[in-house]
Order: sequence, then structure tokens, then C-alpha cells
Amino acid sequence: MGNGMNSATERRRISVRGIVQGVGFRPFVYGLALRLGLAGSVLNDAAGVTIEVEGPPEQLDAFTKALGAEAPPLARIDAVASEGLPVRGERGFQIVSSAAQARRRTLIAPDSATCPDCLRELADPTDRRYRYPFINCTNCGPRFTIVLDIPYDRERTTMRAFALCPACRAEYEDPLNRRFHAQPNACPACGPTLRWEGSGERDDPLRAAAVALAAGQIVAVKGLGGYHLACDAANPLAVARLRQRKQREAKPFALLVASLAAARMLCAVSEAEAALLESPRRPIVLLERRPDVALAPAVAPGHGTLGLMLPYTPLHTLLIEAFAAARTAGGPAALVLTSGNLSDEPIAYQDDEARARLAPIADAFLTHNRAIHMRCDDSVARVVAGGEQLLRRSRGYAPEPIRLALEAPRPILAYGGHQKNTYCLVRGQEAVLSHHIGDLENLETLCSLREGVAHFQRLFDVLPEAVAYDLHPAYLATREALDSPVETKIGVQHHHAHIASVLAEHGQSGPVIGVAADGTGYGLDGAIWGGEILVATLADFTRVGHLAYVPLPGGEQAVRQPWRLAAAWLARVYGPAFTELDVPFVRQLDHARWAVLAQMIARGVNCPPTSSLGRLFDAAAAMLGLHPEVVYEGQAAIALEQAAAPTDAGYPFTISDGAPFQLEMAPMIRAMLDDLARGTGLATLAGRFHRTVAESLAAACRRAREGSGLGTVALSGGVFQNRLLLEQLVGLLEADGFSVLLNRRVPPNDGGLSLGQAVVAAARLM
Repeated sequence: MGNGMNSATERRRISVRGIVQGVGFRPFVYGLALRLGLAGSVLNDAAGVTIEVEGPPEQLDAFTKALGAEAPPLARIDAVASEGLPVRGERGFQIVSSAAQARRRTLIAPDSATCPDCLRELADPTDRRYRYPFINCTNCGPRFTIVLDIPYDRERTTMRAFALCPACRAEYEDPLNRRFHAQPNACPACGPTLRWEGSGERDDPLRAAAVALAAGQIVAVKGLGGYHLACDAANPLAVARLRQRKQREAKPFALLVASLAAARMLCAVSEAEAALLESPRRPIVLLERRPDVALAPAVAPGHGTLGLMLPYTPLHTLLIEAFAAARTAGGPAALVLTSGNLSDEPIAYQDDEARARLAPIADAFLTHNRAIHMRCDDSVARVVAGGEQLLRRSRGYAPEPIRLALEAPRPILAYGGHQKNTYCLVRGQEAVLSHHIGDLENLETLCSLREGVAHFQRLFDVLPEAVAYDLHPAYLATREALDSPVETKIGVQHHHAHIASVLAEHGQSGPVIGVAADGTGYGLDGAIWGGEILVATLADFTRVGHLAYVPLPGGEQAVRQPWRLAAAWLARVYGPAFTELDVPFVRQLDHARWAVLAQMIARGVNCPPTSSLGRLFDAAAAMLGLHPEVVYEGQAAIALEQAAAPTDAGYPFTISDGAPFQLEMAPMIRAMLDDLARGTGLATLAGRFHRTVAESLAAACRRAREGSGLGTVALSGGVFQNRLLLEQLVGLLEADGFSVLLNRRVPPNDGGLSLGQAVVAAARLM
């Protein structure tokens, strides 16, 4: 044994960096040392975990190897460093209490779904935590949302309000127990409690909530990172009332179902999708809905997909079970579970604020007395092009860092974009991307950004020495960056940041051919870019090609009224005589309104040129009779994708010479309108439009390869949330010999911009 008496005894200090606090890492080390008969100690410090261990060299080697191979499920090891120490002849192994130090380098684990062991106890009538809504252990439960400060100990979380009972204290102090130093550890005798605020029985809050939901009420439910609004997804009146009260006209609602089996009754679920649904991160997963599913029409109007999630807290597990028991209808029990807010506001997470803000929406409240320190929305993901794609990276993912291939010379804070805002802190090789903040449309969301930035700076002990921001002068995030006291300020072009985000998560520095396609991004020439072919490295880019410019009549107003874009495109292709075309769009056009717009375009008044591919999708949708006006950005493009029947037959397009070259889609518009006049069906028209866009982007990449010799393409931007386009384009590029990089760990939409900005800034500082 490692008692120091053997001449072949060594002592080593092993430093482990990564997500190693609050995830059961020290008891794992303790058990491992006992198993291998080694002496020494382990402690949490400001940088991670430090181990001093003594024994025979072969046992020490086995110990070091097992640290990585057998680590607890929520741990993520980024680095292990070892150095020799003088042998001390120590006996036994112990866990030493945490050391607070001046510099803090530790990482906080994301919140994690209830583990199988806790679920078994939750359902076991003989267990003291039977049906306890706050059951957790070191392998699951709240983390990021309850942490006040580090090192991660109970008194630095919102659980400090609950004194451990003797039974929980014994578990908490036993290094061989699954709940050793599980900071949220609790039981019915000492932990948080549920409260029902509504009509019905007060002594069984879960049952009261389930009965209310089954009766068609809207219930505000306090979860891990904020409040949700819940109602019966099969009740048309309840869902319509929720839409009306929440002021959310059209965007789909997410649904909570009890199990994978229930999910499969509503949607087609592949093995990869099942793995994502059941992963400890528990995102909302977008799935193809089955035909004739008995849900309220207003759950996801006009969508062939549903966003489903499985329960990720014991409270959600118990609630969906109780709801299933309380309802009388057949089929799978499904609850709408949408963010507790009015549209465009941040999710409510503090109790008094939630009561005030949600009282006009919710009929009742199912709440509890464990405080949430950091609001955190649900994440949204799907499986596309052979892997996971995140559309919103938040609960379950944040604040897990992304390891960079480069080392930032100074700490950097990137402020992200205007829509789907996130921010990103970089220190050394770690990029810590925030949870989803939302669209910066109001003071509440801006305050949420400010609170989050301050919390991250404290939590990760980073004082930025440089800030990165989008070049758009009107973005609130940009103004926030420019108002910052930090002297070094680095502006990053929007589409360069998109491509840099792909490079960063794949550990590459370029150069690559970048296709950045979205709705709006501020261009270096003052135009609105959005259909860009770049040759990019992390530090710089050249715009080698783009979608040909078309006027955006009325600027922002054209985003809400795609008919304006459709008319502008038709005027560009056919001239003023387009008004004589015999197609439904032109017959229904308000010619007086168009005359005003035509004059604005002729005079160049509030009609900025745009190369946006997102706006081309809007225009095509309006031409084909889908959404001449929209409620939210992307609505018309989503409808066009939903309508499309996949095809290999595209329309013509041209690529002009010049630097940058231009993708000219006028031939496509002409051919599509000819088809429309001939009575070709919508599914065929929409399918051919998608195919043409995919073929034109693939051709643009070939043109870029001729000039650059590059064989790798990075795709990013909100347009690549379109599954049909993305999968067709990836197929064409790979068949053409390109290797293709996609966003997998951050969203391709503006939720990934802050990562791109941060790495561009780091590369430039180097």
C-alpha cells in the first residue's frame, strides 16, 4: 500500500482543469485512491482540482489514467498536469475543504437532467425522497442557475437558505456516497417545498396543478432557469387563450411529454434524435410530426415539425405524470411549456417579478422556494446533415466552455448581435458562451445582458481587456460595447463573425471558403449583406462574391412586409411592366402602395441595397402566395420550406465576372414566374427554388475555389436553419470534393455571433 515505507514510492501533485467542481469529482478521486491503495489528499481550488497522491509508480500511473477514463458523467476534463514531490510517508487519503484564492480559473457545470438513480428513488415508495420534486445528486440537478460565486460550495449557491437535516448531512459528508458535496442536496425534511397559488387543494400542489391543467387552465410553473407557462396541448381553447394573452401570434410552442414512447406517438424519432431527447442536456428537439396528431391547431400553426422535450427536473417528471392521470382524453399527455414572458421580454425568474408579469397570462402558479440566481431558457436543437445543430444554446449547455485552438493574449468580452443575443468571455484557450439572452428590443432584455455580463465576470474572475462588437451602429449590443470603459475595442463584420464561429468550434484558423447567409448584417460598403461568399481566416476576410443587390423598400418595414421585396424583385427582373403579369401575387398587389415604393426606389429614399439571401426567401414566399406580411422574422422562409417537395430540378441562374463576383437570381425569378403562370403546384415551385439556391451556392464555392485553391467550405448564418437547403447544399459540395464545416456546438443564427467576434478579436490581438 502507499504508506511511504516502500523504497519504490513516489509522490505526485496532479492538477486537473475543466468542469470538475460540483460534479462528484473529489469523491470519485477519493474512491479511486482507496481502490488503488494510495495515500494523499484532494481539494477544490480556484483553478479546478488539485490532488497530491503517493504510492508505487505503477499504481500512480493507473490512477492518472483512470482520472480521464472513469470520470463522473457531468465532469469535463480539459487538462491534467503532473509534477513530482518529495515523499512524505503519508497514510490514508482525505478530501480537504475548498481553498478560496485570489485568481479563479474553475468552470461551472451546466444544469443537468435528473439522473437514472434519482429517478429510481423518486418512484420508490420505500425511499425517503419518494415523489420529492427536488431530488438530485452529484450526477444531476441545478448548477449554473443556482451558483452565486465560486468555489462552488453550498453557501455560495441559493441552497444556502436550507440547512441540511442529519440524514442529508451524513450523505453530504460521506465521500463514498453519491451525494457527497452535492450542493443542492435536500429531502422533504430540510429542502425546498412546492406551493400552489390557485383554486383547489393547497395541501397537494402537484395534484392541484394537474387538475387545473386538465380543466384547461394556464399555469405558470417555476422550473430550473425561470418560469414556464403551461397548458394542455390538446385543448384548443387553452392554447388559443395562451397565444392571445402572451401576445405570441404564430411562433410554435414547445411541448413537454413524459417519455420517449410518448414522443414517438406524436413524431417520427430517429435513434440520433432519441439520444438527443434523452441526453442529460435535455434540449427541446425539433421533430417531424406525425399526420393526424390530436393536438390543438394553435400549438404549431403551419408547421410540419413539433418541438418536444422530456422532463429534465423531478418536478417536471411528477407534473406530467399527474397531468396524465388527471385528464380524461386518450392519446399521449402533452403540455405546452413555453417561456414565462410576454413576447420579446426575458423569461421571468424571480418570484415577485414573475407574479407581477405573469398574472395577466396565468390562471394559477405552481412555484417553490428555491431561488433561481441566473435565468436560463430551454435550449433548442435538432439532428440535421448527420449531426446535432443547436438553434438556441442555453440550459444544459451554458456555461460549458468551448476550447479554442488559439490562446487569447488578453481577456476578451464579445457582445454579440441584436437578435438572439449571447455574449462570450474568452480567457486563454477557453471561450465561455453565455446562455440565450434574446432579441435586444427593450430595456428588460438589455438589463438581462448587463446582469449576465457582470455575473460572468465575477464567476469566472475575468476583467476584459478588450471588447468585440458588431459593426452595425444602431445595435444596442454595439452601443453597450462602445460605452464600455475598456480601451481596446474591436469591431467585427457580422458575416466574418459567423464564419469565425464555425472555425472556432472546429479548432481551425482558416483560410476557408465561407458562405454566410442570413437576413441582415451590416456590410463594409454600408449595404445590408446576407448572401456572402468569403475567403476567411480568424483574423481577416475577403468578400469574393455575393448575391446581386436588390433595393430593400422601406428598410426594416420590408422585413415585416415581404410583399415589398417580391415587388422590388419583380420590378428589377421585368421592369415597370411587371404589374401586367398574370399571376396571383400581381393581381392581388395594391398598385397604389407599389407606386409609392417605386418612387422611393427611383429616388433612393430609404431603400438600402441588400444582398440578403434571407430576404430572397421572403420575396419568393410572397410571390408564391405565402405570407405577404409576417409576424416574426423568418416566418415566410419557414412556410416556403414547409411547402417544398424536394427535387433535383432547379431553375437557371448566372454568376457575373468581377471581384467580387455576383450571383444573379433574375433568371430563376423569371423561370419560376413562368411556372407559376402555367399553374405549376406550390410544392414543385418551392422545391425548385430551394434546389436553385443550393446549386447557385455550390457553384459560387467552385468559383471561389478556382481563385483561392481552397477545398474547405464553412457554412453559417440563420438561413442554414433551413434543413432542406442545408442538406442539399452539403450533398452538392461533398459530391464536388469539398470538405464542409457546420456549426454544431453553437447556433448558426446570431446566437453564435459572440463566439465568432471573440475569436476574431483574439486573432487580431495576436
